[in-house]
Amino acid sequence: MIASEEAERTPSPQSEMSEEDKSKDVFFVQLAELTEAMIAAHGKDFAIGALVLSAKFVAEGKPLIKRADGSDRSAGAEKPN
Repeated sequence: MIASEEAERTPSPQSEMSEEDKSKDVFFVQLAELTEAMIAAHGKDFAIGALVLSAKFVAEGKPLIKRADGSDRSAGAEKPN
């Protein structure tokens, strides 16, 4: 069997993804692009530190940014039901 015949019989993972999985995939792409930009501008150590610090804040429930309205609630911090 040649590869093209096998590919035709194997469904695309994208076609089987739920809406939630598709949404998560979009965020992973955005995160990858942001990470690449941080590496290009400031190097790997900065990117790693920023990502680890962000993960720590998320785990601890701390706000990631201060809003212009004075609130420090992170956008989308609460997962919808």
